[in-house]
Amino acid sequence: MTNILSQLTTEQPHEHTQNIDQLSSEEIMTLINNEDSLITDTIRELIPTIAKAADLIVEAFQNGGRLFYVGAGTSGRIGILDASECPPTYGTDPSMVQGLIAGGFRAVKEAIEGAEDSEELGEQDMNEHGINEKDVVIGIAASGRTPYVLGAMRRAKKLGAVVIGLCNNYNSPMHQDADFVIEAVVGPEVIMGSTRMKAGTSQKLILNMLTTTAMIRIGKVYKNLMVDLNPSNNKLVHRAKRIITLATGASDEDVEKAYFEAGAHVKTAIVMLLANVNAEEAARLLEGTNGFVRSAINLKAHKGS
Repeated sequence: MTNILSQLTTEQPHEHTQNIDQLSSEEIMTLINNEDSLITDTIRELIPTIAKAADLIVEAFQNGGRLFYVGAGTSGRIGILDASECPPTYGTDPSMVQGLIAGGFRAVKEAIEGAEDSEELGEQDMNEHGINEKDVVIGIAASGRTPYVLGAMRRAKKLGAVVIGLCNNYNSPMHQDADFVIEAVVGPEVIMGSTRMKAGTSQKLILNMLTTTAMIRIGKVYKNLMVDLNPSNNKLVHRAKRIITLATGASDEDVEKAYFEAGAHVKTAIVMLLANVNAEEAARLLEGTNGFVRSAINLKAHKGS
């Protein structure tokens, strides 16, 4: 294991931070920031591969499939974070995007010894969640060799799912069981092996790109507005009404009326105001265009012409 670790990019000592323990707070932060600034350039080069993954996720969603992130430690937590933010942001069912972590949800806040070392646990999680040919499974591991993640990827592949790897080292074992691998190689960490830093940040940025792109592509965004958000608290109710205002330019009074008549459904309220129809007709237009607001408005205009 020591020999394997010594070969990983993420486990190399950083030549520019050898004396970081002698620096002031500001100097330490400058070094960290310098390294962080390199991440986006690395990811930019990977956009064609990330886009390929997003297209497969869109296809899965359109066919009733799901997206699963599978990871251990930081990688698992980042997957759970991204998955948990989809329902309030885009109004998705919680089953549509799911994050799985070695050791279960208890591992979100504390280390579960040995969980990430078991390929069998990864396989078991795939079985328990009924992975099938409609789903996409993304294994996330900075090293690209975490047994739990590899076990899950291997089992998901056998079950017919699309399997994608996301790691921070080249030529990892992920290639054996993935349709393809996104290799975000961001170099050695400021603190050797602390992959919650650059590696973790790169993973978070990539997951943001994947789900945001997929949600746009399936109609959950109009212009640049999250029109399928779930207004589940006071802040989100205010945001929902502001989105309707920004989308339509309607008066506060008209927005309140449409929001109420639409049953607090933002998309319906927007179509009501822009297509000049009632809530029932707006809902029909949206149903006929698979929930795309712009298409629903255009459909009404076409029918009226």
